[in-house]
Amino acid sequence: MTQRSAVFPANRHALYEAHGYSAAIRSGDLLFVSGQVGSRADGNPEPNFEAQVRLAFANLSATLAAAGCNFDDIVDITSFHTDPENQFATIMQVKAEIFAAPPYPNWTALGVTWLAGFDFEIKVIARIPD
Repeated sequence: MTQRSAVFPANRHALYEAHGYSAAIRSGDLLFVSGQVGSRADGNPEPNFEAQVRLAFANLSATLAAAGCNFDDIVDITSFHTDPENQFATIMQVKAEIFAAPPYPNWTALGVTWLAGFDFEIKVIARIPD
């Protein structure tokens, strides 16, 4: 049976303790990353939307790095958006910077009505390199 272990970034934000969840779970050669948001260190949302998206990706990057991964190891993405129609252009701009060339990971985007004060959340599954 494959054991699972929790993974946390070095400078983790307060939301993990406040809500009782792990940043990611390692199971075999897969990393299942919890939804990452544009949270400041104290757990509060970054108010500027573009900065919030960039911070969510930075938090994602730190969590991936804690498991020895990077953006190239991502195979599947699910993102959550409170106002997809108006946020899409900003998200696509940031996405194009991070995933600049194929092969792109799978990506499913969902419109939602609530993200606990945030406007963007991104969760991924990555393969942990040897």
